[in-house]
Amino acid sequence: MLRTFLFILLSCAFTVAVADDQRAQTQQQIAQAAKDIAELKKQLSKIQQEKSTAEQALKKTETEIGELEKQVNTLKQQEKATAQELLELQKQQTQLKNSRLEQQELIAIQARAAYQAGQQEPLRLLLNQQQPEKFSRNLTYYQYIGKARQQQINTFNDTLRQINDIATEISKQQKALAEQQNALLSKQETLKLLRQQRQQKVATLDQQQRKETQSLKTRQTDQDALNKVLKTIEETLARQAREAQEAERKRQQRIAEQQRQQAQELLASRPFSSPSKQPKSPMVSTAVTHNGGSFASVRGKLPWPVNGRLIANFGSARGDTRSKWDGVLISSQPGTQVRAIHSGRVVFADWLRGAGLLIIVDHGDGYLSLYGHNQSLLSSPGDIVQTGQAISTVGNTGGNDQAALYFAIRQKGQPTNPTLWCRTQG
Repeated sequence: MLRTFLFILLSCAFTVAVADDQRAQTQQQIAQAAKDIAELKKQLSKIQQEKSTAEQALKKTETEIGELEKQVNTLKQQEKATAQELLELQKQQTQLKNSRLEQQELIAIQARAAYQAGQQEPLRLLLNQQQPEKFSRNLTYYQYIGKARQQQINTFNDTLRQINDIATEISKQQKALAEQQNALLSKQETLKLLRQQRQQKVATLDQQQRKETQSLKTRQTDQDALNKVLKTIEETLARQAREAQEAERKRQQRIAEQQRQQAQELLASRPFSSPSKQPKSPMVSTAVTHNGGSFASVRGKLPWPVNGRLIANFGSARGDTRSKWDGVLISSQPGTQVRAIHSGRVVFADWLRGAGLLIIVDHGDGYLSLYGHNQSLLSSPGDIVQTGQAISTVGNTGGNDQAALYFAIRQKGQPTNPTLWCRTQG
């Protein structure tokens, strides 16, 4: 009976030690999650500031582009008006050219008439003086003809000058419009390119912000799950402590009752002699003896849990670059049996966010082995498993992209590199 009570007491102490180790491990994971969350919030704040600056720059660029578009439209209206003016000028130019031709013909006629009449006609009339009244009339006529001829020549010269001025003005306006339009179009293209670059930057920051926000939500959810696990462990420890106290109290009662009964029997069989000294009970141990020795003694000789390829090494960066792998990831076919690397007791077998279907085996002396992302669990908490025994099957639960086994080893709550414990793969 006493031996049974000792076994129960040692089993409770062993379970409490395992729960304490699991609680320490969970608390460490919660602290890491809180650190990751703080880092993610800091990163999100930085991204938000960069995004705000980029959006302000984009706003300025798009406003400038809008103003340029307005200027381009105004210039187009001016160009239409100027084109209309150019048409009017060209019409005037055509009319002046036609007038020039008429003036040329008139001057030519007058020149031929003067040639035919001779340049000495007024002088000849004066010298003849045959008819004074006719002479006066003819002289007035010749003077009128000369003035008209000079006026036509002056008008012709003014027409030529106006034609040249109009041609110069047309060329000047066309050149100014072309230069202004080219300058605006060049600046417009530059601003469009700048807007495209800034839009791309804002889109990149927006995508990064969404990604970081999702990572933050995931880490916060993971932290909540770990808090629940820790609460469950603490409740279990409290319950086990109460059960241990109750078992100890009952054991003490039974021991006292046995001692009382033994004393009564001794007094009844030997009423007049002194009680003789009873022999001491032999020492007993509930430690499990492993054929391969203790977990620590087989360092570097343990088998791997599955055959496969390492796709994530211990200590390498995870996808979000802020945390590192505290174990390894082994690629394997879905449904492949996962085998215990050493004998021990299953202390956890359930689904956990981030790890999927997870099984944890306690190997004693503070050593735990963890197997995650399983497709199914073949063992339950409290089961005793042996080296090489199938305890789960490979899967991709917990959000893993491909079928792979998450495998980790803990030594008193601290992660240790599995490659230092398991046999080197061939």
